[in-house]
Amino acid sequence: MSPGSYIACLLTLFVVLVLVPNTNELQSSEAWSLLRIQRLLNYPSVLSNWSTNTDFCNADPNPYLTVVCYEDSITQLHISGSENSPPLPRSFSIDSFFTTLTRLPNLKVLSLTSLGLWGPLPAKISRLSSLEIVNMSSNYLYGAIIQQVFSLDNLQTLILDHNMFSGRVPDAISKLHLLAVLSLRNNTFSGPLPKSFSVLESLRVLVLSSNSLSGDLPDLSRLTNLQVLNLENNYLGPNFPRLGRKVASIMLSKNMFGGGFPANLSSYYLLEQLDVSFNRFVGPFLPSLLSLPSIRYLNIAGNRFTGMLFRNMTCNDDLMFVDLSSNLLSGKLPTCLTSDSKNKVFLYSSNCLRIKDHSQHPSSFCQTQALAAGILPHKEMRVSGGRTAMAVGAAGGIVVSVSLVGLAVFFVLRRINIKRPMKKPPRRIVEHASNGYPPKLLADARYIYQTMKLGALGIPSYRSFSLEELEAATNNFETSSLMGKGSHGQLYRGKLKDGSLLAIRCLKLKKSQNSQNFNHHIELISKLRYHHLVSALGHCFEYHPDDSSVSRLFLIFEYVTNGTLRSNISVEGHKLTWMQRISTAIGVAKGIQFLHGGIIPGLFANDLKITNILLDQNLIAKISSYNLPVLAENMKAMHLDTIDIYDFGVILLEIVSGRPIISTNELDIMKDELQENIVADGTARRSIVDPVISRQCCDESLKVVMEICLRCLSEEPTQRPSVEDVLWNLQFAAQVQESWRGDSQRSEESSLSPSQPPQSPIILN
Repeated sequence: MSPGSYIACLLTLFVVLVLVPNTNELQSSEAWSLLRIQRLLNYPSVLSNWSTNTDFCNADPNPYLTVVCYEDSITQLHISGSENSPPLPRSFSIDSFFTTLTRLPNLKVLSLTSLGLWGPLPAKISRLSSLEIVNMSSNYLYGAIIQQVFSLDNLQTLILDHNMFSGRVPDAISKLHLLAVLSLRNNTFSGPLPKSFSVLESLRVLVLSSNSLSGDLPDLSRLTNLQVLNLENNYLGPNFPRLGRKVASIMLSKNMFGGGFPANLSSYYLLEQLDVSFNRFVGPFLPSLLSLPSIRYLNIAGNRFTGMLFRNMTCNDDLMFVDLSSNLLSGKLPTCLTSDSKNKVFLYSSNCLRIKDHSQHPSSFCQTQALAAGILPHKEMRVSGGRTAMAVGAAGGIVVSVSLVGLAVFFVLRRINIKRPMKKPPRRIVEHASNGYPPKLLADARYIYQTMKLGALGIPSYRSFSLEELEAATNNFETSSLMGKGSHGQLYRGKLKDGSLLAIRCLKLKKSQNSQNFNHHIELISKLRYHHLVSALGHCFEYHPDDSSVSRLFLIFEYVTNGTLRSNISVEGHKLTWMQRISTAIGVAKGIQFLHGGIIPGLFANDLKITNILLDQNLIAKISSYNLPVLAENMKAMHLDTIDIYDFGVILLEIVSGRPIISTNELDIMKDELQENIVADGTARRSIVDPVISRQCCDESLKVVMEICLRCLSEEPTQRPSVEDVLWNLQFAAQVQESWRGDSQRSEESSLSPSQPPQSPIILN
């Protein structure tokens, strides 16, 4: 071959190589499907660069958007919106969305988080038969987990955290033989876990925290690969779960587990984290837990563990966090825990340890507490001033429902770090602690990047108060401390020695009332701790000296300082803006949702009134009136949940109008006026609206709120919306208003001089 011919061949080869399409060039049908997904998601900012010219397969990945292709087909799709994204518009159809997804037939990894998706999972998810990993966290999906999910034979990871799924965890989960990671955190699943969990032998990570699950756990000892078990904040128990010995993390706090530790717990040699705080555990603490070969984090706070601690006890050198507080321990502090280390945290207050500070009880306190919990032989109660006052937990222990103040424990499932103040402990501690998981586990769960959150309430732990404390806080319940009276007792304002304010409800009880039932009532009251409730802080029993029956019950709540919702929309100088009013309404609706479904049994018919909605210093709405179980009558009427929805409609009408609604006649007149205004146009619609906010709100946002308000006020209970429906509409109204406000602000800014700064955006709580 001549040199010229050789060069010509090389040039031809070069041209062919340049012009041959890349092997990862996407099929036009799948590219079209991605653009349709962009439209169905309402053009989120994370997809703003997508267009008909986008080379999807070769675009640079980032934490919020990744498309992975193999040959000419999409195999992985990761889209993550902004945190706390509101629901997509009412025009969104989850059915159409999944129809589009099914046109990506080779999809193996689907991660769609914080995108505002709403609706039930459609059955056509079963058409995505290649799926191995599904993560749809932080959306607004609701309903049950449909059976079609369990036909995905290749599914290895299923993460549906922070949604509104409900019902039982399906028994059909046993069909997912390859399932390694299951995370259903922060939904409203209820009832016991199915026994079929015991056959999921591939399971490595099981996270079911912050639901309403109850009952004993199935036998998990056959799950020999299980490394992480997180069941916090449920109603599970009383028996400690049966587990395999490869487990690295056991998180059981805020449940109903009781009895003592299982004997074989000291043989869990791979155990790094153990959190059983705020349960009902009794009996001896196992010192051997401190020296487990892998232990790094140990929390037994808020139980009734007994036993002696000794200076010469041994600890694992890698142990970084220990919380023994609020138990019945005695003896001396182990030297291995009190050694001066900048990285170690050791908490031990509210025991009976022999140390020279004010964080400990006298030894008699622990003996009395142990007696109340049935641990020690019977001893006679102390009598003071002719009255027997027991400031201890009720028999059997009280479930305390708040996590350790100020500690954010990082888990690989959610990138949220919630902080709150921490009380200064008796010894020096670090301000924060990160408790990691084994590197291998992180690698196995590499597609899971949501973190657990602890301590979101920012209020003290639930505890028992002594009568002496309450008398000192109220100057012996003098008249000046009295805030009001009701049919069940008085409400006092109190101030503790540390300066914190309390609201104390004093209930006089009849001897005919069975004091044994109080354990159950107090247990439920201790669960009433939520961002949008005036949360319970504790209780105190006072006993009749003759027969030790309960004479008075004191319930202690947080003191909210910024007045009622009515005073903040009806008094000159305190009028909330439209966005603040929507935010407040959303808070009240979330409080109702918690009362109905966040605790078991739910609390209904809560006599909701606008004067019983309080605002804190950050204008967070808190419901102060709820149907305390110790006061409630046996209500067997139908549609109890819709009573609160109707009362919420009355509150919402006053929020819109700014006019106090005092009588039923006024309500009927305003409801008729509301109905006329909804069908009116433009300015005419605003005749019922508070003039202060009339110019602040866009027409669509106002109309959505008015429509849901009218539905709440339906005379027929079955016609009233669910609380989830109410929340969706209010969040949509907020989204529309914020979008309109942003457009208006940009228009104003264009006409402002440089010396006139634009207003700060309003942030919804």
